[in-house]
Amino acid sequence: MSAVFGRHCALLGTLTCALFAALPAQADSLTINLDQARLLKIPERTTTVVIGNPLIADATLQGGGLMVVTGKGYGATNLLALDRDGRVVMSKTVEVHGPAPDNVVTVYRGIIRETWNCAPECQPRNTLGDGAPYFGDTLAQITARNGAAQGGAAAPAAGPPGGR
Repeated sequence: MSAVFGRHCALLGTLTCALFAALPAQADSLTINLDQARLLKIPERTTTVVIGNPLIADATLQGGGLMVVTGKGYGATNLLALDRDGRVVMSKTVEVHGPAPDNVVTVYRGIIRETWNCAPECQPRNTLGDGAPYFGDTLAQITARNGAAQGGAAAPAAGPPGGR
């Protein structure tokens, strides 16, 4: 029995080695925090960048052989850099994690989550996964403020997010 088992293991090892030899090199991993950007050096011949899931990450080619990769949503996706002939010159897995824990406080009101940035005072922070009323109220205030700053309508007076 052990001789048969040993032969299967040897065969499996040979097949595994052959399969891994046929595959391209393992893709590097790039870890980014949500709502953060990272600069990445890309091969000179890169002409096109493809992101597997643009809801998770975004990439923009810059001059000087650089690319800016931004975390848009939680999860993992892939990033491919292609040359003019459509050949893959770089392949990476992009992993997007939650916001950096420094100065971030998460408050639970029952099952409703709120995220606050406390540096040095606590201010509302929109984060994926926050409760809808809190997220919506905070987003409305941010949108109104940005509109006012761009010369739009005056920002309406509003209380704190969630009606508190």
